Amino acid sequence: MTSELISATAEEWLRQHESEAIGWRRHLHEHPELSHEEFATTDFIVEKLEAVGLQPVRLEPTGLYVDIGEPDADGNRLAIRADMDALPITEATGLPYSSVVPGVSHACGHDLHVTVALSTACALAGCASDLNPGMRFIFQPAEEVMDGGAPEVIEQGVLDSVAAIYAIHAEPKLKVGSIGVRTGAITSAGDVVEITVTGPGGHTSRPQQTADVVFAMSQLVTQLPALLSRRVDPRTGTVLVFGSIHAGHAANAIPKEGTLMGTIRTADIRVWRTIQPLMEELIGQVLAPTGCTYEINYIRGVPPVVNDEVATAILAAAAGTSAVQAPQSSGGEDFSWYLEHVPGSMARLGCWSGEGDKKDLHCDDMLVDDRAIAVGVRLFASIASRFTLD
Repeated sequence: MTSELISATAEEWLRQHESEAIGWRRHLHEHPELSHEEFATTDFIVEKLEAVGLQPVRLEPTGLYVDIGEPDADGNRLAIRADMDALPITEATGLPYSSVVPGVSHACGHDLHVTVALSTACALAGCASDLNPGMRFIFQPAEEVMDGGAPEVIEQGVLDSVAAIYAIHAEPKLKVGSIGVRTGAITSAGDVVEITVTGPGGHTSRPQQTADVVFAMSQLVTQLPALLSRRVDPRTGTVLVFGSIHAGHAANAIPKEGTLMGTIRTADIRVWRTIQPLMEELIGQVLAPTGCTYEINYIRGVPPVVNDEVATAILAAAAGTSAVQAPQSSGGEDFSWYLEHVPGSMARLGCWSGEGDKKDLHCDDMLVDDRAIAVGVRLFASIASRFTLD
């Protein structure tokens, strides 16, 4: 059967090339590149794909996609997406293949994502004629920046003729060999709000003669989250948290200006689509009695990743006994933009070795167990097999 051939092809490729794939990941880990700077990473992927006879298509300014096999009778393909960029974090793992780029590291596991997708593409290149529908592997830049690189590559046509799309995300809290699956929202939406509060300034001995910027900012910090909890259904998991507050330099001087920055996260896509005007309304109401003026810079992020029911059922079947229920994350992921256009599903790929402390994403000591590569390749190959049967 075609499905058996696809899985067998992937297994044989892993038998011959798994150690090589581990070397690919370690090379990528050692040479991370920030968002929109993934030129060497793009070249590396193109080189490996061309070596097995594939014809990758470069995107602008970085990234690429490659097709394997022919589309089905309706002209559709199955897509796999991997993100490529690293983070501005200095690595502290002590690994022999630690980042050689100062202040930059793959602290989110994108080196694993690329390696799994690249390995699967190379493995299935040998059975292209047995894929029905054919597949498209998308290597996307700039996932780590607002509002993500996904809209940019979608505008370049990567979803043309794509019927469904899948992705994985490294999960250092999950033991290698396990695959986290969830129907519905698996991540949250995330926006950034920056509020600049201004006043005439003055002496702290005479606050009644001016507009107290620091007092006004303190009202925002305490009242905004509370008001939000009364205006938005708490079951949507909507939360505002401030992470940056700056104002003044002297203990006895009321400053003329201060800034606050925070994130607004929600698990509900309907709330995400309406939250900005509500936030602006509440900010104005809180600041009105203070006499301060203000400006709002509201930066739209990404919607939640909402896994399609049918696509997730295929993913869960492909994962088999490795499947576990994944919790919903409050983090954001720009894979969500693809799901605004086509159905699909994202899985959590366990990468904890089972020994030592569990690390976390976006931390300087985040670790990936290389055995996760083979688990991911088998998962994608199995999805391709089951998608063929459907």
